Order: sequence, then structure tokens, then C-alpha cells
Amino acid sequence: MVVLLDELTRESAVAAMRALEVELFGNHAWSEAAIRQELDAPGRTYVFDVEPDAMTSGGPAEPIYVPAEAVRGFAGYWYDGDDAEIMDIGVSKAHQRQGIAAMMMESLIEHAREQGARRMLLEVSVENAPAIALYQRFGFKNIGLRKRYYQPEGIDAHVMALDLEPHIVGFTSAQQQDDTDNQKEIR
Repeated sequence: MVVLLDELTRESAVAAMRALEVELFGNHAWSEAAIRQELDAPGRTYVFDVEPDAMTSGGPAEPIYVPAEAVRGFAGYWYDGDDAEIMDIGVSKAHQRQGIAAMMMESLIEHAREQGARRMLLEVSVENAPAIALYQRFGFKNIGLRKRYYQPEGIDAHVMALDLEPHIVGFTSAQQQDDTDNQKEIR
């Protein structure tokens, strides 16, 4: 079950995210302080995939405490008023390949569109074939390469983008612009 950050107590979200960071990213895991800073930063949207049975406590509009082991994954982005940039995503090893990352991506894309983001950006290791395949399935395209992005190993990262709203490449014809202006006047 995918829930927003605000639906969980801050302590359960931080503990779960830290546990998953350590499991998945080892030496590259975000510290507890970095996680708190990230979750409290402006413009952030985070979702968590929680085992449905763990979502039984709490009242209406009250954050719910869930044990860290009940959180199977997390994902989040930063929205700057134009672009939504995925900051972090992870699914526990025991729950990978079960569609959890896809559900969280759908949720992030939906929230970004609702906020008015024009596109979504991310960086992914060139060696992370499963993540690249997931992003491509959602329509992300390679738009660049960051050399030696992941340190200390010096692994390159693809920069990928997904257009969330259509944009015009090049110029519009005068007739297309007139049609657009006329439609706006009718409304």
C-alpha cells in the first residue's frame, strides 16, 4: 500500500528509510541526519510502500506509526516549480521484482503532475539495468551522462527525463497560434 510521508509518523518514516538505505546502498547510505534534512526540506514529496496489515493503528488524519520492517520501499522527489527531480528510491531486497517500485513511480508521477511539474528528472547508475528498464518503461529518456557521478567508485550516471506535459519543439505556425488564441477567448 503506497502512502504519503505525512500519513506516517516522522520517526517511523525516518527509521524505515534509514534501514532501507543501509540495506540497499551500504557505504553510500544516507545518514539519519541526512534523511531528516531531506524529508524536512521544502518542495519534497515522499511516498512509502507499507505492508497493508501494518496500517491499522492511528485515527483519522493522524499519522500512523509503523515498524521499519513493515516498510517495503520509499521514493521521493524535489519539485522546484518547474521540474520534479527524483532524489531517492529504494525497495527492500526481499520485495524487489514485485511491482512496488512501479507503484511508487506511478504515485510520484501523479503527484508531480498535480503540482504542475513540466517534467521529471533523475540520475541512475549506468550499471543499474533493472532501474534503467523501469524508468524506460515509464517513458524516461536519456538526456545526458554525468561522468564519475557515483563516488568513490567513479561510476557514471545517466541523466533521464520524462516530459509530464507536452511541449513544443521549434516554432508553432501562425495558424496554430491563432487557433490556440481563439480557443482561449472562447473559454
